[in-house]
Amino acid sequence: MPIKKSQSKNFISRFFIGTSLVFSGMSGYAQCAMCRASLESSGEVSQAEAVNDGIVYLMAIPYILVAALGFVIYKMYRKKKQ
Repeated sequence: MPIKKSQSKNFISRFFIGTSLVFSGMSGYAQCAMCRASLESSGEVSQAEAVNDGIVYLMAIPYILVAALGFVIYKMYRKKKQ
């Protein structure tokens, strides 16, 4: 039984919304031990938060690019099948 176009759009929408909800609640405290030790000794909270934000940003970009590439490949595959 082939999947209707509206069903696939509905699935994709639900998938992205669900993924966003899962990852929105995660805490972004991803520092290495050396970075944490040097920032804690300096006593500047804003600098520590900036380093945390930078680490999370650098970590998220490759996942977003891979997801976008996967979505493009999926769309091309579905277009080719129809």
